[in-house]
Amino acid sequence: MATDPTRDAAFTLLAGVLDHRRPLDEALDALAGTEPRDRAAGHRIAAAVLRRLGTLDAVLEPFLKKAPPDPVRHILRIGAAGLLLLDTPPHAAVATAVALARSRGLAPFAGLVNAVLRRVAEAGPVALEALDGPRLDTPGWLWTAWGREARDIARAHQHEAPLDLTLREGAAPPPTGAALPTGSWRCPAGTRVTELPGFATGELWVQDAAAALPAMLLAARQGERVADLCAAPGGKTAQLAATGAHVIAVERDPTRLLRLRENLDRLGLAVETIAADACLWRAPALLDAVLLDAPCSATGTIRRHPDVAHLKRPREIAGLATQQDRLLDAACAMLLPGGRLVYAVCSLQPEEGAQRIESALARLPLRLDRIALPALPEAVMPDGCLRTTPAMWADRGGMDGFFAARLIRR
Repeated sequence: MATDPTRDAAFTLLAGVLDHRRPLDEALDALAGTEPRDRAAGHRIAAAVLRRLGTLDAVLEPFLKKAPPDPVRHILRIGAAGLLLLDTPPHAAVATAVALARSRGLAPFAGLVNAVLRRVAEAGPVALEALDGPRLDTPGWLWTAWGREARDIARAHQHEAPLDLTLREGAAPPPTGAALPTGSWRCPAGTRVTELPGFATGELWVQDAAAALPAMLLAARQGERVADLCAAPGGKTAQLAATGAHVIAVERDPTRLLRLRENLDRLGLAVETIAADACLWRAPALLDAVLLDAPCSATGTIRRHPDVAHLKRPREIAGLATQQDRLLDAACAMLLPGGRLVYAVCSLQPEEGAQRIESALARLPLRLDRIALPALPEAVMPDGCLRTTPAMWADRGGMDGFFAARLIRR
């Protein structure tokens, strides 16, 4: 039979992430010539495999006498995901996997793929129930770092995330979904934002409910001079600009800066954009407020970006923490006395969150300003910082993991 283009796309994406260590969003670039529907379906399959990789491998293992080559293993994972996670009819899951093996020059393994996936179709569902999925699907170093919360966080990662939106003031909400207590609007997983009324006219933008909180905590006011550092893709920049503040968005990556400008153009928001390293850039005058959503390990976004769990390594955290300290130093120097600084990271690692604030308070003229968040009180830590996890709002579909702290320049 002819190769299914969605499975072919999923194979390309898995190889990009697992073999070439490319982020899933970058791996999508290799599918530029693929039909949008096949590209989206392939992404969904690849994300399901990455989300449940440990579990799928554990299901497959008893049916393999020896380890197959990596490309064959990817095909088996795609087939098993279809059978066990995506409700693909067994005959279709097996046949498309066999066709994929042949089209990828792996015809000698077509019989193995057929035999193993037929066994998975028969015995896999029972085997799946007996496995500890949350533990199998979570790298050991992350499980250890998350401590008592690890199981709840990992359980939240098993499910595809819904689509969260921030709406312009006065904008009509989409016809599907529901309002969240913090002000975001949540649509079901799989919703295509470009097809929603109001997207093309700039009435809304994609932003996880947790990602919308740091800009809310900064509480920019009309007429204030505010900088958004490391600003791309621009969701927080848009929040700040919508308050009437004069916003300077600083981004050093040219590709990400272009995306930022495109997003702001669609939204019709006037923002001054600067191509610069935020550690080196100096504002022409001291600022009223600075938002620093610092580069980080992004382990808080695994529910949306399951490739993160397979790409990040514990040794990277120390280097990120050093960069975060440099950015905090630079942000502090930009502020007027009494000016506000919100530091945020979409990370669940304490080295990138609370430990960075402890270090900053010890060396910089800053004091911690306790936050209040009545709509999400469970996210406010005893010291007044913010920490969300994917396990929060479990009945609503969870949220990304974020740490944020609000600081005042002395």
